[in-house]
Amino acid sequence: MDIDLKILNNSGLKKILIVGVFHGDEPQGEYFINKYLQLKRQGLKNSLYFIPRLNKNNARTNSSGVDLNRNFPTKNWIKSDKNDYFGGEFAACEDETKFLVNLIENNKFDAILTIHAPYKIINYDGPAESLARVVSNILGYPVESDIGYPTPGSFGTYCGVERNIPTLTIEVDENKAPEELLEHFVELFDYFAYKY
Repeated sequence: MDIDLKILNNSGLKKILIVGVFHGDEPQGEYFINKYLQLKRQGLKNSLYFIPRLNKNNARTNSSGVDLNRNFPTKNWIKSDKNDYFGGEFAACEDETKFLVNLIENNKFDAILTIHAPYKIINYDGPAESLARVVSNILGYPVESDIGYPTPGSFGTYCGVERNIPTLTIEVDENKAPEELLEHFVELFDYFAYKY
């Protein structure tokens, strides 16, 4: 499994992990991250860890048919039906999940963001409500503490609820071209690079 990890300023005061494309049919995050990396920002206060595309498949699930956002070893993980939300044969059975678990175990992240679509909200897990409000002001999406349906084995539960890391799930408007939203995501990434 070859997962691309880009680190900007690996000696920053804080570490922020930003993950694009958990679900292969939600490609916006990869676009925002790659465009930001092309800007070659200098003088960052914090370290930004970018994974432009976690899921190399072009469907919600990975190449094994597993929804990576249901595969984390959380207390609420369950073996579910084999559909678009299938959490795997067992928790953390997927290489992508193992990669992230290892990355989080070996780094003390001060915040984690994942970029999804299409709900146009900022969802948060763990001690992240005030941070979610800052991000809401930048992106113009409302803050929601609950996505509205069960998410056993989710990344947000793994990081935010069970490890107390401020974790945000940014749900992008899929009806807008990524180019229309890029300016807001540059501002967002700059916030984490220079101000957070």
